[in-house]
Amino acid sequence: MHCTRLVTDDIYYVGSSDRRLALFESVFPIPRGVSYNSYLVMDEKTVLLDTVDKSVSNVFFENIAHVLNGRDLDYLIINHMEPDHAATIAEVKLRYPNAKIVATAKAIAMMGQFFDSDVAKDAQAVKEGDTLCTGRHTFAFVTAPMVHWPEVMVTYDTLDKVLFSADAFGTFGALSNLFADEFNFERDWLDDARRYYTNIVGKYGTQVQALLKKASTIDIQIICPLHGPIWRENLGYFIDKYVKWSLYTPEDNAVMIAYASVYGGTENAANVLANMLAEKGIKNIALYDVSTVHPSVIVSESFRCSHLVFASTTYNMGIFINMEIALTDLKEHALQNRKVAIIENGSWAPNSGKLMTEIISSMKNMSIYDVPVTLKSTVKESTLESLQALADQIALDF
Repeated sequence: MHCTRLVTDDIYYVGSSDRRLALFESVFPIPRGVSYNSYLVMDEKTVLLDTVDKSVSNVFFENIAHVLNGRDLDYLIINHMEPDHAATIAEVKLRYPNAKIVATAKAIAMMGQFFDSDVAKDAQAVKEGDTLCTGRHTFAFVTAPMVHWPEVMVTYDTLDKVLFSADAFGTFGALSNLFADEFNFERDWLDDARRYYTNIVGKYGTQVQALLKKASTIDIQIICPLHGPIWRENLGYFIDKYVKWSLYTPEDNAVMIAYASVYGGTENAANVLANMLAEKGIKNIALYDVSTVHPSVIVSESFRCSHLVFASTTYNMGIFINMEIALTDLKEHALQNRKVAIIENGSWAPNSGKLMTEIISSMKNMSIYDVPVTLKSTVKESTLESLQALADQIALDF
């Protein structure tokens, strides 16, 4: 049975949600599922904007058939060729062979990589500034390379002032309601939105800034992303988040402490430091065990927080593997502009601090506190003095 909803007078949501998928892109845990958004415009010419993942294709095609109600499909606009949005392009063409595909030249080339049949043989390549008139609506195309694939564009409807934003402004999470204003977004969705951005798009801050600069010249009243809720109110709130995230500006004046501990000594040091910081009046402290928390959470929280503490035991003369994964992930996602503290442990040859410092020092504009904290196996009185000195230094920034 179809499940559609009006976005505007003649723009319909025809996507669907997957609540069974455990790992997005086989990497990121999504306990609340994910939505795959697609939009159908019922103008003099009918226009479908993007398709969906195969997992929700049955509902997708029921939705399209219901909205078309016997009409043919004239255009299929592809903003992004990633399979979670493009997997059903070939089937759309089989069902609606008269539909003309509209996409960037790079996206059209990519179609040959994903499909055996020549689905793009009559496709229309568009570039920055090109438009498509379908009657009442005129769609303007804006290229957005590396947000987060090279072929990406976004589409702007000049009539209803709707930005079909591809993966930009997306979030993890299956949809019950459709619009962001129908949820308590900050309470229920912001963490998923941040984790989505930082892990999927976070590396490409410069490219996101370029897109935001283009978007600032357009009168946008509605944002229709390919994942998550649609924005029709208080757009500035979410755009401001994107500005901060893409500039690698801390979202909160907060401390994240991430630790790797085998027998409890390093964990104890992390807890002691958290208590010392709290006693200094610092209220926003997040504490994570990297062996039980997915690296995507560490990435997301590192983008959120202004101050980061990494505490790791030495393991095989290196960094404990889960901490090394977390730090490497942060480097790969281009995190920068943070103040960082290091705590190392080692029962006979502490070495993790040196190696963690090397990774963090290779990242852009990372300031490392010159307050060394080393423990051998467990926290002793001398360790408490070092931890207190570190807490005092961090507290000076608050």
